[in-house]
Amino acid sequence: MILDSADIVEDISKEDFQKNYFKKQKPLLIKNFAGRWDAFDKWNFDYIREKAGEQDVPLYDNRPADASKSSDAPVTHMKMKDYIDTIKRKPSDLRIFFYIITDRLPELLKNFTYPDLGMKFFKRLPTLFFGGSEAHVLMHYDVDLGDFLHIHFEGKKRILLFDQKQSPFLYKVPLSVHTIYELDYENPDYEKFPALKYARGYEIFMEHGDALFIPGAFWHFNRYLEPGFSLSLRALPNKPKVFANMLYHVFIMRYTDKVLRKLFKVRWVNYKQRWAYEKSTKALEKHLKN
Repeated sequence: MILDSADIVEDISKEDFQKNYFKKQKPLLIKNFAGRWDAFDKWNFDYIREKAGEQDVPLYDNRPADASKSSDAPVTHMKMKDYIDTIKRKPSDLRIFFYIITDRLPELLKNFTYPDLGMKFFKRLPTLFFGGSEAHVLMHYDVDLGDFLHIHFEGKKRILLFDQKQSPFLYKVPLSVHTIYELDYENPDYEKFPALKYARGYEIFMEHGDALFIPGAFWHFNRYLEPGFSLSLRALPNKPKVFANMLYHVFIMRYTDKVLRKLFKVRWVNYKQRWAYEKSTKALEKHLKN
């Protein structure tokens, strides 16, 4: 992989952000972005443990989805306070996926204001994601193709980003928003996956209070280096072409794959993995010839 650093700023105006990042669909890291919030001191594990400690939360780990099932199921459940205590006490790959604040902890919404960056945020779904120091999220892009601002809290986090032009080198799985499950983006095996060597993207390290603009449809791989959690603020597509592509992803591609996965289970998943490998092998051959 060829990894560049994303642009990093301490502050940015709405006009500068719109002109140089949003319209160009270019990632940007804004250091200590959340530090300007009046209630910034409430964005930590202790506050969430106090306010939501008794809530039962579904937990996931680093294992890919079970190919024999048509939907992903959590590996276990815990009370929020026990989960936070666990990931703070010892290395863990347990994570909370898509914790919707408006449903689970609405009072937290009083502790920030939506940033004035010219993005039309979907205010129904401000969402938290949690992870222990061994947790990672498989390389993927979001099925709704929305732009989003990703704000991180507590420990450090590493993120890899790739635009859609890099898909041929990432072993993209057909009818999916994932790459081949076997790919290890922390220790890439270029002998087994030679096309990956030519994928060009960004490497970003986030700390407490940092915000990252991730353009819609960007591939992202998240790795928690320390226990932490992140807030995602989404902006749904507003360009007709992108909106139409989003509808295809959500209502056609996803359900076609779901039906085939339910019918053929492991055979369908394995077929897609082979198909992805063959497509990237051909893309690599074409690239090397040019």
